[in-house]
Amino acid sequence: MRPVYLHGRSLISALGANLPQSLATLAAGGIAPQRVELPGGTDWPCFTIEHAEPDWRKRAQQLILAAAAEAGLGASGLAGNRDTPLFVASSSLDIGAIEAESARVGDGDGFDFAEAIAAWLNWNGPVYLVSSACTSALQALLAASRLVGSGAADDAVVLGIELPNRFSIAGFAAMQLLTPDKPRPLGTDRDGIALGEAVSVLHLSSRPARWRVCGGSNIVDGRDPTGAVPQTVARMCNQALAASGLKPSDIGLIKLQAAGSPANDTNELTGLAEAFDPMPPLVTLKAAIGHTLGASGAAEIALLTACLETGIWPQPDYPLDPKLPPGWALSKPPALRYILAEILGFGGGHAAVVLEDTAEC
Repeated sequence: MRPVYLHGRSLISALGANLPQSLATLAAGGIAPQRVELPGGTDWPCFTIEHAEPDWRKRAQQLILAAAAEAGLGASGLAGNRDTPLFVASSSLDIGAIEAESARVGDGDGFDFAEAIAAWLNWNGPVYLVSSACTSALQALLAASRLVGSGAADDAVVLGIELPNRFSIAGFAAMQLLTPDKPRPLGTDRDGIALGEAVSVLHLSSRPARWRVCGGSNIVDGRDPTGAVPQTVARMCNQALAASGLKPSDIGLIKLQAAGSPANDTNELTGLAEAFDPMPPLVTLKAAIGHTLGASGAAEIALLTACLETGIWPQPDYPLDPKLPPGWALSKPPALRYILAEILGFGGGHAAVVLEDTAEC
């Protein structure tokens, strides 16, 4: 397998319309979630993207084109090569368009949504739709990395997308998983998660760049369909390390799933403690952009790598739970070479990827 690198990235989220705006907002203390009203009169916090276009389809198209441009892709494809594989990752797909009483994007099933996106980008290469709940974008990244690493493609693009819809919020609210206020991952008084919107592009390439994709793992364990299984979290980490040719002590930072669930944050850290002794520094990004579901693997990697490059760092503005293992990094850890980023999802999805900062070699 040849090396695979992160050659381009973008993020549009509640923090801003691009990564520089996102970092500036994060440095200024972040942003509060907006309230989204559901039928029946309840309303819930959600980290929404600020955008003036009222039509769901047009908004989706504009946001995707903007994210592609920031990642170094053009309307004519990747550097003029429109045969590059494109992975579209989402859990809600175009449900927002249906809620707005318009036709499905593409007027068909979820695959038509991916085909419509390819048409917006003028993309001729193979298009893959990955919809595996919260792990969608990270599974797409792992699949794209295997294509490039094996030599089957020189480049591959991952697009994570979660756009406004009430269906997702209503579902999480019905399961009593949402916070009524704001998410407090690892916090003493954490009481649930807040969802978020995001559009993010990751461009993987065989050409050298600062960030290398070392390896990863994906395990499905349905014993807890809505949460993390501690033993499986440990197995996920061990498999990702083995695939990367690393040992636990090589990891200098773990990007957690931690979204603010009272039980799930605990289960995640219990599993990590089985794989790492001592525990590396930890960070979570969901207090800043919310849980962006199927897009979170791409969105959080884009934001995390930008934070590591600039030193701008998410800060908890609430007390952390002293009963949980300590370790939230309040600034970028020094001399950081390897990071492990994980996403845990509905249906028992446990996925992780290891990245190397080649600038630290």
